[in-house]
Parts: sequence; structure tokens; C-alpha cells
Amino acid sequence: MKKVAAIFLVLIIFTNPLLAIAEKPTVDAAAAILMDAETGRVLWGKQEHEPMAMASTTKIMTAILAIESGRMDEIVTVSKRAAAAPKVKMHLSAGEKIRLGDLILALMLESSNDAAVAVAEHLGGTVEDFCAQMTAKAREIGATNTVFETPSGLDAGNHHSTAYDLAMITRYALRVPGFIELTNTAHASFSSDKRSYTKNNKNRLLNEFQGANGVKTGFTNKAGHCFVGAAKRDGMQLISVVLASGWGEKGRAQKWVDTKEVLSYGFDNYEFETIITEDTHAGEMPVTRSRCAAVEYVYAEGVKIPLNPEEKADITVEQFVPASVQAPVDVGQLMGSARVYIVEDFYCEVELHSTQAAARHDFKTSLEKVVNGFVAQFTAEVVEVVLPEFE
Repeated sequence: MKKVAAIFLVLIIFTNPLLAIAEKPTVDAAAAILMDAETGRVLWGKQEHEPMAMASTTKIMTAILAIESGRMDEIVTVSKRAAAAPKVKMHLSAGEKIRLGDLILALMLESSNDAAVAVAEHLGGTVEDFCAQMTAKAREIGATNTVFETPSGLDAGNHHSTAYDLAMITRYALRVPGFIELTNTAHASFSSDKRSYTKNNKNRLLNEFQGANGVKTGFTNKAGHCFVGAAKRDGMQLISVVLASGWGEKGRAQKWVDTKEVLSYGFDNYEFETIITEDTHAGEMPVTRSRCAAVEYVYAEGVKIPLNPEEKADITVEQFVPASVQAPVDVGQLMGSARVYIVEDFYCEVELHSTQAAARHDFKTSLEKVVNGFVAQFTAEVVEVVLPEFE
């Protein structure tokens, strides 16, 4: 629908210019991001769109494809290629038979690279074909700057992602049934046809940060120490990503420091605010060529946004609607749109729908009623005469 006429309404939802501006996170990570999982809104970022090696955070996507395959109870026969994968590994042997779901536990709890290769070959036929599926899935999710060349995250070729893409992938993963339960498993014991295994979750955040519920560590010589984290407090689910927090023991410890810094910033400074409530009154629009003078229109959907105090003081809703609408008008008809701005930055657009109908009433429609009434006297069939528009 073409937006015509001038802006009809400007609402300043919150006003308090005296609110203090919170300090942004300070991290050693070369790239990082904080994202709200519900809306996908980026609350803070540092080089979040920079392509980088992402190490074993790759395995989040490996797990997504495995869970969504619906084949978690299938038995996997381990190949020589899988058994030869470098550490970190669960030391599978060629020919060993093991449940796919158990390989995913080893993959996510202890980052086993041989498990990743075995999963990829079983589900994709080859590692290369499975990686192509991983990349395609990333595109589908909205992670358009990600290429998977290994299912484990080991450095190879053009294997890369961004902090933003990893947050998007994780946002999707948190909605996959069973994924959160998988990443929150503290210990797991299972057996193959050759031996028994016990795996312990290496994600320290689960025990060190209130509300933590995910997700995956990572390290390679190229990527440095990385971590994708997640935590939920008071109904707000946040996702953090830190890439290249450092190398060696300092980097190993720093990724936890960086992650807690980013997540704490989110929980300390953001809370959800309802800007628009679905189906609430938005205005009335004059109607021409009708006995109905005007019809009410409402917001077709609600808008709830995580905001910090500074942003709460500068929310604007602008309506784009015509000066009037010509009858007939139907219930639910699109009348225009409302745009939400946060500190002058466009956030989203919401349709405006009519809650009332307005029949057309003018010389043309009155004449049509007369003509149709006359015609009905001479035929048993239902005939509707529609006259051309009059100038």
C-alpha cells in the first residue's frame, strides 16, 4: 500500500533526559556481541561482523543438524577418517558402533572432534557434503557471513564466521527442542559396542553465572579462545559471543571474564518495555462515499523491546496513513503502518488494520440497488449489475 499524506502521529513514549548512560563492556576479545534472543536485537557489539575463525563453537551447528534430523537413536559406524581426527577426541576406533545421540553428547560436553566427523559422515554421506548442509542452514537462519569447512571447527581453508552470525545461529539453536537440555547436561555416561564412556560438561559458565544455560567453548591456534554463552534471568534470554579472547592460559581464563562482563552488562542495563500493544486503538480515519464518517484502526501486532534507560527516554512511533479512505472498507483492511524508532534509528514497522466496516453509499451504489431490484423481478437467477464509476 502506498504511504500517502503527511505523518499523522508522533508519540514520544518515554521522557527522562536526566538518565545516566551506562558504561559499555570492556573485553579483550577481538570480536564480541550481546544479543537478545527473543527479538534478535543487538544490545552491544565489538567488530561483530568481522569474519573470524570460530573454533569449536562450530559444533553448535553440527548439533542443530543432528537434532533436527530426527535420527538421534540411529547407530553410527565409525570410519577410519573419524577415528583419526586430532584431539580433543573421545578416542573412537574404526568400525566402532555407537548411538548418534551419544556422539552429540560427547561433541557438546567435551568438544570431541572424532565425534564431529562421525556425525558428519553418518548424516551427510561425506564430511564435505555435511559442511555444505551446515553452510546452507546458516544462510537459512540469517548467518550470511559464515562458511563451514569442518564439522568440528578445526582450522581449514575458508572456515569462518562472525560474532553476529554465531549469535544468530545460537538464537535459532535455543529454539530447537532438546538443544538447551543437551547443553545443560552436567554429566553423561553411555556405551558403544566396544567400550563405555563418561563425559563431563566443560562449560564453566553453567556453575559460575546466575541463569546460565549454554552453550559452547572453542579453541584453535588461529581462533584463540572463544565462547558462545547464554543466560536467562527474569524472562530475558541473552546470548553472548566472544572470539579471540586470547591465547594460552591467560586467554583460556579471559574468555570467561569477557563473557561475564558482556552478559552482566545486558542484565544490569536492559529490560523489556512494551511500546505497542496488539489490537489497541491507534486512531480513526475519515471515510468518503459512505454514511460512516470514520472507522477505527488498531495496531496489528505488539512491539516489546529490550531497552536501556537512555533508549527509554527516546522512543518514537510515527504513523504513515492516508488523509482519508474511500468506501467500501472491510474489517481487517490495511490502513497504513506505524514505524518505531529507537534514538532516531528505525527498529520495526507495524501494520494498521481497520476494526470496522464501512459500506459505500453514493449515487452510483444507490442507482445499482434500484437497477438490481428491477432486474430481480424478471429473473430467477442471481444477477448483480455493476455500473461504471461516475466522475
